[in-house]
Amino acid sequence: MPFKLFDTHTHFDVPDFDHDREQLAYAAKEAGVEGLVLIGFLQHRFNDLVKTHHFLNQLTDAPKSYLAPGLHPFYIEDHQPEHLAHLEQLLQTEPCIAIGEIGLDTFLKQHKQPEILQKQKQYFAAQIDLAKQFDKPILLHIRKSHADVLKMLKDQKFPHGGIAHAFGGGVEEAKAFIKLGFKIGITGQITNPNARKLHEVVQRVGREHLVLETDCPDMTPLCCQSSTAHRTRNTPVNLPYVLDGLAKSLSIDQAQLAEQLWHNTLQALKLDSAD
Repeated sequence: MPFKLFDTHTHFDVPDFDHDREQLAYAAKEAGVEGLVLIGFLQHRFNDLVKTHHFLNQLTDAPKSYLAPGLHPFYIEDHQPEHLAHLEQLLQTEPCIAIGEIGLDTFLKQHKQPEILQKQKQYFAAQIDLAKQFDKPILLHIRKSHADVLKMLKDQKFPHGGIAHAFGGGVEEAKAFIKLGFKIGITGQITNPNARKLHEVVQRVGREHLVLETDCPDMTPLCCQSSTAHRTRNTPVNLPYVLDGLAKSLSIDQAQLAEQLWHNTLQALKLDSAD
């Protein structure tokens, strides 16, 4: 019997999955994935995001889909003020569970330019405001900008928490996000023994602060990168590998861990249950 799992971060709406989404959804449910979150990143993808959400939820033996639209900081050059208006409209008309993925990203040199970073901060702040207005948690994207994100969340007194997705910070930064009500999102990277910083984070903060995600089609678990059966396209079907990697890192029984992670997810996403 597979463990009951929740994929808190997917891009299952992207064209990579157009030809076999239905089959993958059935396979994910069979592997124990009971729920998944569809994450937004660009306004021109919002309609497909919503369409995929409704498509998944009319299937009988598939994970339940939850919506989290947002404007991703990496694509800051594409975002326009009217895209925020579209996001607000979605929050009014669709049963969105969170706003995501939002935050700051200074990984690329061009995104460190003062005017570009300022635009990222403006869009992040506007989306934090929307989350406050609609009482929603947020799903954070943070690269090379943990201190700035923490400062903005504190300055805005953001009360609803959420998930720090694909966490790449250190132990003290993880603790700071936890203190603000966030869970730490763990991807297939945990299956890599060389991801020492991540292993230290999960071991130091403890299982009660963690949630699972595939971030599909990205962040393929190490065991699936060379397997001819899975190739390198990541899908929600791979979530049990993330559970396995995390259980090994924490030296804990998978069944016990899965139960804790399920509870953590419901807490982070403000769900009474995911049935």
